[in-house]
Amino acid sequence: MSDLIVGLEGTPEAALVATLLALLAAVSHAVFGALQKGKHDPWLSRGAIDASYCLMALPVALFLVPWPQGWEWAILAGAMVIHLGYKLAQAMAYSRGAFTVVYPIVRGTGPLVTVLAAGFVFGEVYSAVQWSGVLLLSGGIFVLAGLNIAQAGVGRAVLVNAVWLAFLTGLFTAAYTTYDAYGIRVTPDPFTFLAWFFVFDGLIFPWIAAWRYARMTSPPDLSGLVRRGIAGGLVAYVSFGSVMLATRLDKVGQAAVLRETSVVFAALIGWLYLKERVGLARGALVALIALGAIVVEFG
Repeated sequence: MSDLIVGLEGTPEAALVATLLALLAAVSHAVFGALQKGKHDPWLSRGAIDASYCLMALPVALFLVPWPQGWEWAILAGAMVIHLGYKLAQAMAYSRGAFTVVYPIVRGTGPLVTVLAAGFVFGEVYSAVQWSGVLLLSGGIFVLAGLNIAQAGVGRAVLVNAVWLAFLTGLFTAAYTTYDAYGIRVTPDPFTFLAWFFVFDGLIFPWIAAWRYARMTSPPDLSGLVRRGIAGGLVAYVSFGSVMLATRLDKVGQAAVLRETSVVFAALIGWLYLKERVGLARGALVALIALGAIVVEFG
């Protein structure tokens, strides 16, 4: 598999494969967000997911891929720090706001900042048409978030906290997307970076979740958490792995924008699985978001 990805780099087929990978990441990321926000406390869900993908990745990292060398260890340690900040902000946001409020704000902030950051870090250039697509996608996401906020049945103070934490999570999303794209590009074998990333990234949050679990007056049944953790771990491999491989094969900002079509799938999940209202206005905005992604891809 490593030879296949490396062999695609620089070929005409690389852009098409990167597009398909980014869309796969969008679908799986929406599923992942719903798993964390579901019926369990988001801190516990995240801890169970991290523990699962850490344990599943460990034998792969130890025995099936080349080990990191030299500076690559420091890059992985930096990724762990950035992702920890992202997960803390995300868990706090989900603890205060509905999935359909928090998720769109996070996903709307991420692509705008990532496209700007990719221009500085990787020298990526986008046409005026593509920029209009980025603004269309992010604008649609923010309007969707505003609509959800207006219809949310919680206090203003709670909503304000949830919104600011969602924006912070979006900034962390842009930071880790850009940083991890650099990491997977400088690592000769992309699956070395991915396998060891999941090992490093899963080391801390399970302990935070265990501390929180021990202090609950009515802690949930562990069997449900374990099932959610395993499912979330498998989805995380698809979500994160797909978008990271896409950033190695094609533009980082473009992959980030396409991944944010996850809002389209999140709206469906929120409606079908979490029993949250969608409505005509949300449906129109979801179509607008999808149109923005199409404009970026073909602009």
